[in-house]
Amino acid sequence: MEILWSDGLIWILAGLLLLGAEMLVPGVFLLWIGLAAIGTGLILMVVTPPFAATVAVFILLLAAGIATALRLRSPRLPRPRVNTPDAGLVGRGGILLAADASGLLRVRIGDSDWPARLPRDVAAAAPGTRIRIEAVDGNTLVVRPD
Repeated sequence: MEILWSDGLIWILAGLLLLGAEMLVPGVFLLWIGLAAIGTGLILMVVTPPFAATVAVFILLLAAGIATALRLRSPRLPRPRVNTPDAGLVGRGGILLAADASGLLRVRIGDSDWPARLPRDVAAAAPGTRIRIEAVDGNTLVVRPD
Protein backbone atom coordinates (compact mmCIF):
# COMPACT_ATOMS: atom_id res chain seq x y z
CA MET A 1 0.00 0.00 0.00
CA GLU A 2 1.50 3.26 -1.08
CA ILE A 3 0.68 6.62 0.53
CA LEU A 4 0.30 9.49 -1.86
CA TRP A 5 1.96 12.53 -0.33
CA SER A 6 -0.24 15.20 -1.80
CA ASP A 7 0.05 18.81 -0.72
CA GLY A 8 -3.25 18.59 1.15
CA LEU A 9 -2.10 15.60 3.17
CA ILE A 10 1.13 17.36 4.13
CA TRP A 11 -0.83 20.41 5.34
CA ILE A 12 -3.18 18.18 7.37
CA LEU A 13 -0.29 16.28 8.97
CA ALA A 14 1.49 19.54 9.79
CA GLY A 15 -1.72 20.81 11.39
CA LEU A 16 -2.09 17.64 13.45
CA LEU A 17 1.53 17.97 14.61
CA LEU A 18 0.83 21.55 15.67
CA LEU A 19 -2.27 20.45 17.58
CA GLY A 20 -0.18 17.77 19.31
CA ALA A 21 2.45 20.35 20.17
CA GLU A 22 -0.30 22.55 21.63
CA MET A 23 -1.16 19.73 24.03
CA LEU A 24 2.45 19.46 25.16
CA VAL A 25 2.98 23.21 25.48
CA PRO A 26 -0.45 24.71 26.14
CA GLY A 27 -0.99 28.35 25.38
CA VAL A 28 -3.67 28.40 22.66
CA PHE A 29 -1.26 29.79 20.09
CA LEU A 30 -0.48 26.67 18.10
CA LEU A 31 -4.14 25.64 18.14
CA TRP A 32 -5.19 28.27 15.61
CA ILE A 33 -2.18 27.68 13.37
CA GLY A 34 -2.87 23.93 13.42
CA LEU A 35 -6.55 24.37 12.64
CA ALA A 36 -5.72 26.75 9.79
CA ALA A 37 -3.24 24.22 8.40
CA ILE A 38 -5.81 21.41 8.58
CA GLY A 39 -8.39 23.63 6.87
CA THR A 40 -5.89 24.50 4.15
CA GLY A 41 -5.13 20.82 3.69
CA LEU A 42 -8.80 19.95 3.35
CA ILE A 43 -9.23 22.66 0.71
CA LEU A 44 -6.16 21.37 -1.15
CA MET A 45 -7.66 17.86 -1.20
CA VAL A 46 -10.54 19.25 -3.27
CA VAL A 47 -8.85 22.01 -5.33
CA THR A 48 -5.24 22.50 -6.38
CA PRO A 49 -4.63 26.26 -6.45
CA PRO A 50 -1.20 27.81 -7.06
CA PHE A 51 1.17 28.21 -4.13
CA ALA A 52 0.38 31.90 -3.59
CA ALA A 53 -3.34 31.10 -3.33
CA THR A 54 -2.57 28.28 -0.88
CA VAL A 55 -0.66 30.68 1.36
CA ALA A 56 -3.48 33.22 1.08
CA VAL A 57 -6.04 30.56 2.11
CA PHE A 58 -3.89 29.60 5.10
CA ILE A 59 -3.52 33.23 6.21
CA LEU A 60 -7.27 33.86 5.80
CA LEU A 61 -8.15 30.76 7.83
CA LEU A 62 -5.63 31.73 10.50
CA ALA A 63 -7.04 35.27 10.71
CA ALA A 64 -10.60 33.90 10.92
CA GLY A 65 -9.59 31.55 13.74
CA ILE A 66 -7.88 34.30 15.71
CA ALA A 67 -10.82 36.65 15.20
CA THR A 68 -13.19 33.94 16.44
CA ALA A 69 -11.01 33.28 19.48
CA LEU A 70 -10.91 36.96 20.36
CA ARG A 71 -14.67 37.22 20.01
CA LEU A 72 -15.31 34.12 22.15
CA ARG A 73 -12.87 34.81 24.96
CA SER A 74 -14.42 35.71 28.25
CA PRO A 75 -14.35 39.34 29.32
CA ARG A 76 -11.75 40.24 31.88
CA LEU A 77 -13.02 40.00 35.41
CA PRO A 78 -12.35 42.91 37.72
CA ARG A 79 -9.19 42.53 39.72
CA PRO A 80 -9.80 41.12 43.18
CA ARG A 81 -9.50 43.71 45.86
CA VAL A 82 -7.38 41.63 48.20
CA ASN A 83 -5.01 43.47 50.52
CA THR A 84 -6.38 46.90 49.70
CA PRO A 85 -7.16 49.11 52.70
CA ASP A 86 -10.84 49.46 51.88
CA ALA A 87 -11.44 45.80 51.00
CA GLY A 88 -12.44 44.77 54.51
CA LEU A 89 -13.10 48.09 56.20
CA VAL A 90 -15.82 49.91 54.26
CA GLY A 91 -19.18 49.22 55.89
CA ARG A 92 -17.74 48.08 59.22
CA GLY A 93 -18.76 49.78 62.41
CA GLY A 94 -16.69 51.13 65.25
CA ILE A 95 -16.49 53.69 68.03
CA LEU A 96 -15.23 57.25 67.80
CA LEU A 97 -12.40 57.94 70.24
CA ALA A 98 -11.20 61.23 71.59
CA ALA A 99 -8.95 63.26 69.31
CA ASP A 100 -5.22 62.70 69.77
CA ALA A 101 -2.71 65.40 70.76
CA SER A 102 -2.52 66.74 67.20
CA GLY A 103 -6.31 67.13 67.03
CA LEU A 104 -6.93 64.24 64.61
CA LEU A 105 -9.87 61.96 65.25
CA ARG A 106 -9.28 58.30 66.02
CA VAL A 107 -11.70 55.38 65.74
CA ARG A 108 -11.57 51.91 67.20
CA ILE A 109 -12.37 49.14 64.73
CA GLY A 110 -12.19 45.75 66.39
CA ASP A 111 -8.97 45.84 68.38
CA SER A 112 -7.21 48.53 66.28
CA ASP A 113 -7.19 52.32 66.44
CA TRP A 114 -7.24 54.21 63.13
CA PRO A 115 -6.89 57.87 62.18
CA ALA A 116 -10.22 59.14 60.92
CA ARG A 117 -12.06 62.14 59.62
CA LEU A 118 -15.71 63.02 59.27
CA PRO A 119 -17.20 64.05 55.92
CA ARG A 120 -17.57 67.82 55.42
CA ASP A 121 -21.35 67.65 55.73
CA VAL A 122 -21.20 66.10 59.22
CA ALA A 123 -20.80 68.18 62.36
CA ALA A 124 -18.35 67.10 65.06
CA ALA A 125 -19.35 64.03 67.05
CA ALA A 126 -18.67 63.22 70.68
CA PRO A 127 -16.23 60.48 71.71
CA GLY A 128 -17.98 57.15 72.22
CA THR A 129 -20.31 57.71 69.24
CA ARG A 130 -20.90 54.62 67.09
CA ILE A 131 -19.66 55.17 63.56
CA ARG A 132 -19.74 53.42 60.18
CA ILE A 133 -16.78 53.51 57.75
CA GLU A 134 -17.72 55.04 54.40
CA ALA A 135 -14.37 55.15 52.62
CA VAL A 136 -10.62 54.95 53.03
CA ASP A 137 -8.48 57.94 52.08
CA GLY A 138 -4.87 56.76 52.18
CA ASN A 139 -4.39 55.70 55.80
CA THR A 140 -7.31 57.73 57.11
CA LEU A 141 -10.83 56.34 57.46
CA VAL A 142 -13.77 58.49 56.40
CA VAL A 143 -16.47 57.75 58.98
CA ARG A 144 -20.06 58.83 59.59
CA PRO A 145 -21.96 58.55 62.89
CA ASP A 146 -24.61 55.79 62.90
